[in-house]
Amino acid sequence: MRKVLLPTIIFVATILLVLRLFYLQVIDDTLKLKSDNNAIKIAYDYPERGYIYDRNGKLLVANQPSYDIMVIPKDVKDLDTTEFCSLLKITKEDFLKKIAKAKVYSPRLPSVFLSQLNKKEYAAFQEIQRKFVGFYIQKRSLRDYQVAFGANVFGFITQVNDKIIQKNKYYNSGDLIGRQGVEESYEDFLRGIKGVKYIQKDKYNRDIGSYKEGRFDTIAVQGSDINLSIDAELQKYGEELMINKRGGIVAIEPKTGEILALVTAPSYDPAILVGRQRSKNYTTLYKDSIAKPLYDRGLLAEYPPGSPFKILTGLIGLQEKVIDEQTTFMCNHGFSYARGRFMKCHGSGPHQLHNGIYNSCNAYFGNVYMRIINKYLKPESAVNIWSNHVKSFGLGQFMGYDLPTGKKGKVPTGKTYNRMYPGWHWDSKTIVSNAIGQGEVLMTPVQLANMMAAVANRGYYYTPHIIKKIKGHVIDKKFTTKHVTTINKKYFESMISGLFDVYNLGTAHGLNVEGIDICGKTGTAENFTKVDGKRVQLKDHSIFVAFAPKDNPKIAIAILVENGGFGATIAGPIASLMIEKYIKHKITRKDLETRILAKDLQPEYNRFIAKPIKDTLINIKVSMQEKVKVTVKDTSEIKKRTTLKP
Repeated sequence: MRKVLLPTIIFVATILLVLRLFYLQVIDDTLKLKSDNNAIKIAYDYPERGYIYDRNGKLLVANQPSYDIMVIPKDVKDLDTTEFCSLLKITKEDFLKKIAKAKVYSPRLPSVFLSQLNKKEYAAFQEIQRKFVGFYIQKRSLRDYQVAFGANVFGFITQVNDKIIQKNKYYNSGDLIGRQGVEESYEDFLRGIKGVKYIQKDKYNRDIGSYKEGRFDTIAVQGSDINLSIDAELQKYGEELMINKRGGIVAIEPKTGEILALVTAPSYDPAILVGRQRSKNYTTLYKDSIAKPLYDRGLLAEYPPGSPFKILTGLIGLQEKVIDEQTTFMCNHGFSYARGRFMKCHGSGPHQLHNGIYNSCNAYFGNVYMRIINKYLKPESAVNIWSNHVKSFGLGQFMGYDLPTGKKGKVPTGKTYNRMYPGWHWDSKTIVSNAIGQGEVLMTPVQLANMMAAVANRGYYYTPHIIKKIKGHVIDKKFTTKHVTTINKKYFESMISGLFDVYNLGTAHGLNVEGIDICGKTGTAENFTKVDGKRVQLKDHSIFVAFAPKDNPKIAIAILVENGGFGATIAGPIASLMIEKYIKHKITRKDLETRILAKDLQPEYNRFIAKPIKDTLINIKVSMQEKVKVTVKDTSEIKKRTTLKP
C-alpha cells in the first residue's frame, strides 16, 4: 500500500498543476492582461460626483467640467519646453519640479502635471496637443456651487496624496477626494465608480484599439445624489446674522435629530476652493490663525455652557429627589456656600424651580447642586452619579453624528477631582461652580442644541445628523435610534414651564415672537486669555438655547457668540430670528434683525491682537457685498484676495 501511495500523490499533484496552468494560460485572460501591461494603456473614465440638495430639494452643489494635463514621464520626447511653458503660463522651474514629482510617483504611469484647467486653457492646449508627446488631457468634474454659503457643511474636493493612494487602492495619482464636511463623510456615495478602458498599443507605442474587444472594460457609474437635512434659507440667514461676529449656530429638528442649520463664523464662499487658485486660497484661509475661518466652531469649539447648564442641574435635582417644584432657597444677590466663599447673583428673594429658571438664579441652582452631591456619603460616588445623568443627554462624548470633525466636550467624574485635588478632602463646596456651567464642564454648540432637543422631547433625542436621504441607499439606522435620558419624563414639564417664562417674565423678556411659544435660556460664559503671559478677562461669551413651539416642537437651537456679552444681548435675538425664519418663513421682528445685522464685534476681537498683526489687517469684500476685516499673520498675504465672511 505504501509503495502505491507516494506515486499516486505525485501523479494527482502533477495533474492538478497542469490543469491550473492550462486554466491560467488558455482560459483566464486576467493574468495575460497583467503580464501585457507594458503594451496596454489604462484609461479611466471619471464619473460625475453626486449632486447635493437641501431638505426641501433645493440644489446646492452641482458639477462643472474640469481638465487636467496628465504626463507619462517615460513617453515625453522632443519637447519644446519654452513653447509648452508659455502656453500654460508656468515657469521652467515649475515645469522641472512637476516632471520630477511625476517621475518619483512613476516614470511609466500617468500622473497630474497641471490640474483644473478652465475651458479656455483646455481649448488652447488641445489645439496643439499633438506636439507634446507624453502629455494628454484627462477630463474630470469639479464642484459648481449654486450658493455662496455652507462651506463648513459641504467641505471641498482636493487631490489625493500618496498616503491615501497607499491606503486605498481605488485611488490613483490625480484622483479627487472629498475633504471635510459631507464631501468627506459621504465620499463613498458621492464619488461614484470609475470606468476603466484597456487600450492595446503597438510596438511603436501607438493606440490600436480596445484590448480583447473591450472584454475587460467597465462603465463609469455616477455618484449618488444626497439630500441634506439643512434648510438652505435658514443656513443662509444664520450666516448673514453672524457677519462681523465669531461663534456658532446649531439648529436641530427635535423629533428626528436632523440638523437644520450648522453655522460657523467667520466663514467663506465655498467657490474659492475650486479651480487653479484653490491652493493659494486655502493657504490664505489656513494661515489666518486669528479669525480661523476653517475652524468649525459649531462642532469643534468647546466652551463653558454657562447658565443653560442650570436646566440639567434642576432636572437632576428632581430626579434625585433632593428638591421638588416647591423647594425654596433664599437669594441675597447670591449665597454663601462656605466660609469666605460667596456665589454672586443678580437676583434676590425666595426662589423656587419656576422663577429660579426664568430669573436664572445662581443661588437657587448652587444650593440644588450641593444637595445632589451631599446626598451620598462619598462625594466621588455622588459626582459619578451626577456625571452619568449629564452624559445621558449626549454630553462629554463624541455624539456619533455624520460629520468628520468634532470634540467630546468635558463632563468631570469623581476621578477628575481626585486628580485635581490629590490628598485633599474635596466636597460639594469645592466644585459648586458646576451648578451654573462655570466649573469643569465644557460643551460644543452642537451638544448644547442636542441637549435642548432632549428637553423639548421630554427626555429623549436622536443622534444629530446632516443626511436626510441618499439616492438608492438607506441612511444609517443609528440616526433613527431613540436615546432616552436618565430623567423621568414627568419632571420635564415643570422645567419647560420655567423656560417658557424666560421669554415672558425673565431674562429674555422682549425677545418674544408673536404667534410662537418659545422656551429658552440665556447664558453668559466667562472668557479669559493670556496677554504677555498674564491671564486677562475679556468680555463674556453670549449664549442662548431655545426650542419652539412649546408643544410639538419643530426646532431646537443653540447660539454662542464669542465676546458677545450678556446672553439676551446678541445670542438671544439671533435665536428668536432664526426660530421665526424657520417656522414662519418670514421676519416680523425687524427691530431685532436690524440691530443684529448692524452689530460689529471686530473692534472687540482686535483689542488684544499684537500690533505687528494689527498692522496687517486687510479689507476684503465678502460675497454679500459687506466689507470686513480679516487678519493675516504674513504681510506677503496682503495681496491675496479671498472671499471671507467673519
